[in-house]
Parts: sequence; C-alpha cells; structure tokens
Amino acid sequence: MAFDGIVTKAICSELSFLEGARIDKIFQPNKNNIILGMYNKGKNFALNICTESSNCRIHLTTHSVSNPQVAPNFCMILRKNILGLHFKKIYTLDLERLVIIDFEGLDDVDDVFSRKLIIEIMGKHSNVILLDEQNIIIDSLRHIKHDEPNEKNRDIIPHIRYKFPISDKYNFLEISNFNNFCEILSPKILNVKILKDELPNIIFNTFNGFSKNFIYFLIKKLIEQKKWIFESDITSYKTNLHLIYDEINNIIDNIDSNKLSFCTDLYFNKRDYFLYFNKRDYFLYFSNTENSPFSLNFFIDDFYFSKETLENFTNYRNSLLKLILNVLGKYNKRLIHINEKLKDCDNMNTFRIYGELITANLYKFDNNSKLDLISVENYYDNQNIIDIPLDKRFSISQNAKRYFKKYNKLKNALEVVSIQKSETEKELDYIQSIIFELENSSDIENLVDIYDEISDNIVFKDTPIANNKYFSDKKNAKLKKSKLTKNKNVSFNPIKYSNDDYIILVGRNNIENDYLTLKYANKSDIWFHVKDFHGSHTILKILKLPSDTSNILDSIPYELLCRAAKIAVEHSKAKNSSNVPVDFCEVKFVKKPNGSKPGMVIYTNYRTIYVK
Repeated sequence: MAFDGIVTKAICSELSFLEGARIDKIFQPNKNNIILGMYNKGKNFALNICTESSNCRIHLTTHSVSNPQVAPNFCMILRKNILGLHFKKIYTLDLERLVIIDFEGLDDVDDVFSRKLIIEIMGKHSNVILLDEQNIIIDSLRHIKHDEPNEKNRDIIPHIRYKFPISDKYNFLEISNFNNFCEILSPKILNVKILKDELPNIIFNTFNGFSKNFIYFLIKKLIEQKKWIFESDITSYKTNLHLIYDEINNIIDNIDSNKLSFCTDLYFNKRDYFLYFNKRDYFLYFSNTENSPFSLNFFIDDFYFSKETLENFTNYRNSLLKLILNVLGKYNKRLIHINEKLKDCDNMNTFRIYGELITANLYKFDNNSKLDLISVENYYDNQNIIDIPLDKRFSISQNAKRYFKKYNKLKNALEVVSIQKSETEKELDYIQSIIFELENSSDIENLVDIYDEISDNIVFKDTPIANNKYFSDKKNAKLKKSKLTKNKNVSFNPIKYSNDDYIILVGRNNIENDYLTLKYANKSDIWFHVKDFHGSHTILKILKLPSDTSNILDSIPYELLCRAAKIAVEHSKAKNSSNVPVDFCEVKFVKKPNGSKPGMVIYTNYRTIYVK
C-alpha cells in the first residue's frame, strides 16, 4: 500500500499550516468519504478523509464531488460538534497510520471546549472517530462491536472510552542506532542469500510505517546507484542493511524540509533524481540538493483522483457490459430456437405432397382399412413409387386431412417465424452496436449516456438496469442536460477533428449519432459510415459551399474524403482491418425508418471509398 506511515507523517507535517483554520463546511459524499471545508487566512481549503479499503488516505483536495441531498447521520453529528470550531493541531503517533486532529471553540457561555477527530488509515479497518474532551467516543463512521473485546479487538461504539490500536511491530522511531536495528532483524534472517527478495517482507512484518513496495523501491534505488552489494557474506549483509537504515532515517529526518522528492511513473516532476517503479505506487525519498516547492497533498489528490476515476470507469463499464451480455445471450438463444422452427418448416411441402397423393389415389384403397403405409405413384417425380406412412388409428382420408393440417400449420408458422427471425436479427445487431459503444467509451459520462439509451429501450425492458447499483447514484448526480432536439445550440460533445480546411465530427453513441446526422448536420454536409460494420456516424462539415451545389461530392478534394473515411474506420469495429469500404453521401440522402432503433439509418446516392 502506497499510503504508509512515512507518507502519513509527511502529509500531517504539510497540513500543519492549517492550524487556526475555521471549519465552515462538512460533507459526506458517500459512505467512505468525509470532506471538511476550512477557511484560513483568506483562502478556502477542503480536507478529504477517505476510508475506502484500497484507497484509504487523508489530504487536501481540489476535486469537487456531488453530495447527497440528505446528509448521512455521521455527517450531521460532525456538523453539530465541530462546525464552527478551529483547527488547532494535527499530528500522528510515531509512524502509525493514525491521524489525530484537535479542534477548539467556544460554547454558548464562551467557555473553551475541544473535540478530537481520530482518522485510522488501516485498509479495510479504516475509520473516522469523533471524541469529546475526555476521549469518550461521541460517534464513528463505522461502529465495531466484538463479542470478546481485548487489547487488539477494540469496541468502537458511542459512549465508551477510545483506545488506541495496539501493534506487535517495533516502532522504528525508538531504534537508537544501526546496531539495534540489525539486532532486531538478524534473528528473522536465517539465510543472507534471501536478503534482496525477502527483506521487504521481513521489514514490513517487523516495523510499523513501511509498506513492502517502499522497501522494494529503496533496494531498487540502491541497486541503480550501484551501492547494493550482491555478495553473500555477513559483511555485505550488514552493509546493505546499513544502507537501507540510512535511507529510511534520511527520509524521516527530512520530512519537514524541502529535500523530499517523489518517485512515480504516473506523475512527472522535475527533480534532481527521478526513478520509475510501477503504476500503482509512489514513494518518498531523500534528495541531497535543493528542490522546487512541491505539495505532497495535491500530488496525492491528483494521484488518487486519477486512480479512482479509472477504477470507477472500469466498474461501471463491466457492470453495464454484464447486463448487456445477458440480454445478448437471451436473444442468441431466441435465434437458435427460431432457426430450429424454420428447420421444421423445411418438410412442409412433403406433407402437402403426401396429402395430395393420398387424395388422388383414395379410390384405390378401402378408406376404412387400418394401414400403416401405402405406396403410390408420385406424379411430382416422374411417376416413381413413393411410400407414405399412415397412422392406423385413422382412416386413409383422415390421414390426408392430417397431412394438409400439418402443412398449413407449418406454412403459417413459416410466415410468423420468418418475421420473428428478421426482428431478432435486428435486435442482435442493435445490441452489438451498444457493445461497440461500450468498447469505445472513454469516460463515465459516455457510459451514463449509454445507460440512459438502453434504459428507455424495449429490448432491455426485462433487465434490472434501473436498479443497477453502479448507475443509480451516478444517474441521479448527473447534471441535467438539454435534450437533443432540433435546436442546434444544445450541449452535446461529439469527437472533433479540425484545422483551417475542415471540421470532422464523430458521434460517441447511438443517440448522439442520430442527433449529429439527422438534426445537427446541414443537408449539404457529407456523411460517412463503414460498410457492413458497427461504427460511429462521421460528418464532414462543408465550411464553404461551392457555386454548383448539384455536385458537392465532386468539389471536395479527394485527400479530404480519404481523411474523413479513415476517421470513420478508426471509430468502427473494422479499425484493425485493411482495405475497408466506407460509404459516403450528402446528409440529405440519409433517412431514418419509422420505429428503427437509435443509430440505425438507411441511405441512397452514395459512393464508396476503400481505406487501406
């Protein structure tokens, strides 16, 4: 985990400038986040406290979030107890991921009183706890009640005294020198050959405040600086340990200085020394030269905002894709069932022939005889003898009627099932277009637009989309947008390619495709779409009409047509194919059939260009 004890201590050290700030706003956007709005020296600040298991942290934030219309209970208790108080002090205990904020204010009779906020940053056990002056719990974000509480299993419920968590690990700040550090670790390292690979895990399990990845980073840094010794003797072992010990001490000793730099490959920062580790972590390290001003709080804010945005987008998309794939599976099964019915209809003409031949040869047989087979001449097949099976329970004439009945039943079924197959194939094609939209979505707003589209579509009427947990809150929090009507001034956001010579617009989903082509584009603009593949509608805006408007396509440079066709291919399922045909025509030749699905159009008077 990146937000370890060292980062916690550095964050709190940086937040000390807020001492004296007044708490003027408190929000709880969701069950895991608390936002404290503060005013200090003419500026407003927002302190974000996050208890989400994989992203627990505390830092200043500049990213706004939507808040529920009705504040949760814990938010109301915080407002009642600390709203209007002053931010007196923020500090940590040693290298524990535990932050304490002291607040102070005046009561109704101008007596000074205090409150204390404990932020426990402990993964899935993270919590925010409000205490009174006697350290009695007023309330907490999460209530914890153990059947048998002990020193480790603490009860976190109102009206009991708060107890700090107890750890079996050593406190690194109490280590007086390297010999003491080495003595603590030596019994746990039985083989010096495993030092490089196992040391991070050993230090993590021995001392508070360090993540495994942080120790891996220090070793990697020492190796790249060519300080790490790969020999397996005891002297090399102690030398390497001493290097790590010094690196950790340098970082801790300089937390309050301007000599701490950051290492990450997600955030570029010009420093005297810069290393890359992986995309999920960032690390403090000591720099011997002066550095430019750097805000750890806002770095953390941007890092986690990007991370959570990507995680939310992935969760939303996967959730929506699962729903759509379920519908796709149902329609695929329906198509299989329809094809089976159509296969049964292949024999309907045989039943008609049987009925006609029995009727034509009825005079040759005793109608009341109980036969299971008759042989007659088939005048449809050069008078060749054909065997016709009969049901002995019925007379020969009744068997003929039964064959005619089967024929008529299958004939009627063929008409109905053929229509059902055509409709089902159209629905499958539409569902595939939705999947294409999902695959090409780039942000959560795109997903919400797709969600809005399918929520109102009859294809998904039996799917519990409206109750989906990922989209219900997002849809409610979404800003109300103007509907896509004929008004060309409404807000919509197609993908745009432009320079001085042209403007090319690309729809991001079916609803936007319809609006872009049928409402927004002028009749003289040029419409592009990849032939026989799902893709976005692409519009080439004509910036200057030629004098002869009867041949607009001939007046456009071929290179510009190729450019627009290539963009259409890039936003289609054929983007990885070669020699892709792209149809294009004037917008006035693009029509939408009545009752057709969003994004579905027909077009005439078109030409085709091939994109290699």
